Amino acid sequence: MQAIMETLFDIVYLSLVITVGVLMIRGSKGNRQFRLFGWMAVILGSGDAFHLVPRAVALCTTGLENYTAALGLGKCVTSITMTIFYVLLYRVWRQRYQVTGRGGLTAAVYGLAGLRIVLCLMPQNQWLSADAPLSWGIYRNIPFALLGLLVIVLFYQAAKKHQDRAFRWMWLTIVLSFAFYIPVVLWADVVPAVGMLMIPKTCAYVWAVLMGYFAMKRECR
Repeated sequence: MQAIMETLFDIVYLSLVITVGVLMIRGSKGNRQFRLFGWMAVILGSGDAFHLVPRAVALCTTGLENYTAALGLGKCVTSITMTIFYVLLYRVWRQRYQVTGRGGLTAAVYGLAGLRIVLCLMPQNQWLSADAPLSWGIYRNIPFALLGLLVIVLFYQAAKKHQDRAFRWMWLTIVLSFAFYIPVVLWADVVPAVGMLMIPKTCAYVWAVLMGYFAMKRECR
């Protein structure tokens, strides 16, 4: 039952975010923020597919333990594409609220993203191993969490200042995604049931993507 339900959920999720992303790219009508948002959604779905597709195959065939390398590689790719997702979200923030200058802020965003990607590529992560060290799972997620926190603060302050109803909950989608993701990083290997928190985490990202899509539909007529 888990295999069927999880696989169906993943199919719906991947199809939805990639389709919405393509629709945003095509329907942005030259609006840079929504074109960026569309690419953000496509990268989110495409990156997650590297992990979710092997996971679905494993659940529906011989089990997760027989797909360790594929799942590990998928996690690595997803970790990198999620980092790119947040960099693009930062660019959306700059475009939407007409932010200029602030080179130090941009340097911080790209610095944290670059550090996260470098840490993800380090061999000590042992992505292809069934016994990947928890310590490196924590190390690579420190700059990622700081990046997420920075984007949360930026969207919260900007949406409030500009009374932006369309994006007023964008900050909350990111808060929820990290609230569900952090326990998975820390305890999923010890308590496998904690891994189920990836479902509401995924729903938080779907909410963010749909928020951008509906804003485009209202503003790009």
